[in-house]
Amino acid sequence: MLHIIGQYDCKADAKGRVTLPVSLKSQLLPILEKGFVIKRSVFQNCLELYPKEAYDELMEKILKKNRFSRSYDTFLRNFLAGTQPLQIEEHGRMQIPKSLVAFAGLKKEVVLSAVIDRIEIWDKEMYEEVLEQGQNNYADLAEDIFSDDD
Repeated sequence: MLHIIGQYDCKADAKGRVTLPVSLKSQLLPILEKGFVIKRSVFQNCLELYPKEAYDELMEKILKKNRFSRSYDTFLRNFLAGTQPLQIEEHGRMQIPKSLVAFAGLKKEVVLSAVIDRIEIWDKEMYEEVLEQGQNNYADLAEDIFSDDD
């Protein structure tokens, strides 16, 4: 499994095109030809860029759930809303679909934040606000998440 590292400040043009920094592109080189999937985040107003293989693993988990329930139907519809395949061009440029640019409120300044197996795409101002809000309980969250480790 690929573990992506880093936080990168980038620029988006008026058409939603973002060029990946060289250090990020070099991490993605082994999987560039397999493609990516871009989607809305579940918990935040940002986008998630998954390598196609990581997205397929996530879909396999979802397919194992009970598909014959209204909850599943509603979840799946919202989870997949706006989801699209995405290719990164040879020069490291990606085209973010307009509907997803609008969902995430992306302006000129964007942040690409690696989150282990995916990349979050944020409007820079929103990203800074979310980080600031999270600082208040970051230590408590770390304690809760790691307190069960043996």
